[in-house]
Amino acid sequence: MIALQFLTIIPIDVKTTYTERDIAKSSSAFIFVGLLQGLMLILISLALSLIFNEELVIALMLLFLVLLNGGFHLDGLSDTFDALSVKSSGDIEKDMHKRLAIMKDSTAGPIGITSIIFILALKYLCLKAITNMSYFILYSTFLFMPVVSKWTMVTAMFYGKSAKKEGLGRIFIEGVKEKEFIFSTIIFIILLLTVHVGFITFAPKWQYIFNMLLLVTLYLFSRLWIMLCDKKFGGLTGDTLGALSEITETIFLLLVIVWSRLYIL
Repeated sequence: MIALQFLTIIPIDVKTTYTERDIAKSSSAFIFVGLLQGLMLILISLALSLIFNEELVIALMLLFLVLLNGGFHLDGLSDTFDALSVKSSGDIEKDMHKRLAIMKDSTAGPIGITSIIFILALKYLCLKAITNMSYFILYSTFLFMPVVSKWTMVTAMFYGKSAKKEGLGRIFIEGVKEKEFIFSTIIFIILLLTVHVGFITFAPKWQYIFNMLLLVTLYLFSRLWIMLCDKKFGGLTGDTLGALSEITETIFLLLVIVWSRLYIL
């Protein structure tokens, strides 16, 4: 319930007061929120395909996902890239403070706006390419796209440190422990295996290799993202976690396309 409140705009009437530890522990449910979003994408795509053409269905699906997330992740992406665009002055501490200040500014700069346009365009083109593939690849992609981003966020929260001493992002970054990370990873692996084994007749050969490649790639990228944020901002923030979510969804789509092309060859 807490995870739904923080990750979506789905109205949840909760009257209980939560501690910071309760909020951090809710990261264990991030995977399930992603799974719910993935199932909703499948249902929406099936419904919309009865009325609209392929291109419009993809565009409306992306719009739905953005609205469902409340635009939080795209806002984080924009703020992060605006901050990353700050040129180094040679004073590391001063540069970090300037970048963090830009993140807090509600005004979106040209780099931030460009990053939003670019990421949405990439997702659209990737999804359009995937629609020409098998139904298994298509619908498993819809299902796992929101799931992979939630897992990478939990991974970053576990390994990273907070760049700020306040804010919701700090609660998650400092509060996620080994238990939440291991639980999320196990659930992620179970979901991958369940879909693979459950639909093994339709799954491409060597699908388990792709699953392992996916896990390793997303894990390594999460660690590299942490290193970049440590260098530029002194740690992670809620905005950088949102940016990570958007970027890893795109990486996932690109991996699906690359693997499918290699499999065909």
